[in-house]
Amino acid sequence: MNTPEHDNDRAPAYIEVHAHDQSQVYVANRDLHQTIGSVPAPVTTLRTLPRKLANFTGRASELHRLLQDTGPHPGQTVAIHTISGMPGVGKTALVTQAAHLLANRYPDGQLFVRLNTHTPGQRRADPADVLATLLTSSGIAPQHLPDGLDARAALWRNYLATRRILLVLDDADAPAQVEPLLPANEKCLVLVTSRKRLLGLDGTVPLPLDCLQPDQAALLFGRLANRNPTALEGKAIANVVQLCGYLPLAIALLAAQLAHHPLWDINTFANNFATAQDRLGELEASDRAVAAAFHLSYNTLAPYQKNFFRRLGLHPGPEIDAYATAALADISLGLARSRLNALYRDHLIDESTAGRYRLHDLLHAYAHDLAAQDPARDRRLATDRLLTYYQRTAEAADRHLADTARPGPPPPTPTGLTVPCLDTREDALLWMRSEHPNLLACTEHATTHAQPTRVIRLVAAMAAFLRREGPWQQAIALHETAISASNECGAHLSRANAMWDLGRVQYLVGAYDAAAKLLDDSHNQYSALCSRLGEANTLWDLGLLHRLTGNYNLAINLLEKARAQYQLIGDRIGEANSMRDLGRTQCMVGKYDSAIAIMEKALALYQAGGDQFGAANTLRGLGRARYSIGEYERAIRLLEKARSIYNDLDNPFGEANALRGMGLVQREARNYETAIDLAEQARDLYQSLSNQLGEANTLQDLGRAQYLIGDADVAVTLMQQALGLYEILGNQLGKAEVLNGLGKILCESSHPQKGLALHREALQLARKLAHPLEEARALEGAARCAAHTGSRQTALVDVQGAVEIYKRISAAEASAAMAFHEALQVGVS
Repeated sequence: MNTPEHDNDRAPAYIEVHAHDQSQVYVANRDLHQTIGSVPAPVTTLRTLPRKLANFTGRASELHRLLQDTGPHPGQTVAIHTISGMPGVGKTALVTQAAHLLANRYPDGQLFVRLNTHTPGQRRADPADVLATLLTSSGIAPQHLPDGLDARAALWRNYLATRRILLVLDDADAPAQVEPLLPANEKCLVLVTSRKRLLGLDGTVPLPLDCLQPDQAALLFGRLANRNPTALEGKAIANVVQLCGYLPLAIALLAAQLAHHPLWDINTFANNFATAQDRLGELEASDRAVAAAFHLSYNTLAPYQKNFFRRLGLHPGPEIDAYATAALADISLGLARSRLNALYRDHLIDESTAGRYRLHDLLHAYAHDLAAQDPARDRRLATDRLLTYYQRTAEAADRHLADTARPGPPPPTPTGLTVPCLDTREDALLWMRSEHPNLLACTEHATTHAQPTRVIRLVAAMAAFLRREGPWQQAIALHETAISASNECGAHLSRANAMWDLGRVQYLVGAYDAAAKLLDDSHNQYSALCSRLGEANTLWDLGLLHRLTGNYNLAINLLEKARAQYQLIGDRIGEANSMRDLGRTQCMVGKYDSAIAIMEKALALYQAGGDQFGAANTLRGLGRARYSIGEYERAIRLLEKARSIYNDLDNPFGEANALRGMGLVQREARNYETAIDLAEQARDLYQSLSNQLGEANTLQDLGRAQYLIGDADVAVTLMQQALGLYEILGNQLGKAEVLNGLGKILCESSHPQKGLALHREALQLARKLAHPLEEARALEGAARCAAHTGSRQTALVDVQGAVEIYKRISAAEASAAMAFHEALQVGVS
């Protein structure tokens, strides 16, 4: 079991900025949850187009129009094209072809978003959820996702404001689904496909797509069938494509039959299809063509392949791989791959990415309807096998991702199932990211079909992943569903676990009161059930929650209790986690010696357990503690070692954090040029990962360093850039920190009145956030500004308030503030 990838997801990181000329310590809290779930999305997530079709045929005029007409029209702020048409007419194929040809014009990314309006078994995509996925995949940490649709849309537009992005929105339902996803940057291009004419979507260029022209349809058929027809055969092909209504989907299915049967006679084939067509005369022309093509393709399959195709219709999710297919069809992995490839060759399924397949929505519905004719017992057994596969594999992945053990018996090792090899945390993350939509679909299926135990286990297996990657509102809804399912089946331990999971997510989104109640209630339930592990876990989380709210002494007490409980039950990783966080909390109140001692014990436990991640995170904590007591060289060695481990683990985010810590140490050692160089390296890494929070933090670091080398103007510019990013991210705590930092700079740069205004603004934010430490810093900063303007009485009142808060929370700044208070009193007398 591994500890969290980024230790900051469990407690606030802290940096200390020593004002050497005033012997004052400024502790600047970064966001408590800087890295929870923010395993940075790789750059490739901005290039998500489906593969380019090798046999794309026709549509020359439509394609030319899209390629030439990429700028905004008069009255538009951004180029938006809506491509509408009936099912199977080739809307997605056209925009995919156009997007690949336009890709070089949009170097910042080409995004393909499926809105699932007509995907069987899938809910129509909610724009708020789509925005959450787009923002997190673009590097926005889940904790900084606003709750409301409008706020997410604004953040998305801000993200795109300086980027050239091509955005494809596939299978849209209505303007209201599309509008929040649109950029405001005229350098972007949006292509929207829909079965409807989106008349209410203002400022768009409509491109209605009809069926192919007869000559284009015949050419497509010949290419896909690998035939060079004679004149007589050309007439037969013309008859076939006419019977297909010139619909590309139907043509592709029929041509695939001939492609795999080179000895078939085209004329005979055309006659057979005409006969099949006659039997469907009651249907609409377009549906008749598609249904006839489906029937003919299906009827040519061997009996075992027909059964296999019907089984695919039972899958509730959008994609499937060979492992899930093997479980669903109860066959070997090799046979699953072979049969998937066969259906792919027959154009009955598409390969979305290497090894992953999806059915066109019409084919999915067709397969589902066929499967409904199978015996109910066969359908139930197949679906149960599939859901069991996803559940057991998710549980195996969770063992790598969870930061602590879950109370209750461990999930059984999968038997009778072929599952992918998930030996490392990276394997587990990759699998969870790929299968997340399928896991959600399976949970929805289990909920709809009244399978509470299945719901409980699926949600529990996703808990650690959702906590890391979000969207957190989705996680909250799932955990609430798990609580309801636990109540339904009387599973008391599962209910306690689900409440614990929900409490952990609630404090990540800032709902501290709700989180405290849930964690307290789950702790009481664990106690009633005699679950010592559950008690330890909730004590740990309660300790971290109280540290966040500035209740450091209570946090220390709770973390010490958690440590004792983990030690009692022999959970060494849990013990190491609580010890590490206990040490970090002790640093917050200036107890550096005891903090270092306990973190060194935690490090030994991680090393003994082979937990490299935990060791690297603890080394970073030790580095911060060492430089806080002036042991700069030792701190650098610890942080370099942490950086080396992160590098070995191929974790660039951890490496960026270590570089940033090294820069802070060098700044405290007054090696300002080195500090700036390290901060720039960290910033480059954060930018390469699209991690705007890391970038904002390093901008703040650079601003402080530039001020210390005497360049106040550059310092202010950098701090203002950091402030802008914090505002985009909705990070109010970061904003308060920067305002206090800017206030200090202005105060010491002969602008105390301006500095005072910034400290007052920071004070309001801190009080709104109920963050006592930042509130005290704002009061102290305001007092120093007031003293510079000669308002000593006001300064006395403010610094007295700061001292009282510092003392109440046992903050390390208390001594410097008390000294300033005494100096003011002497001045007054």
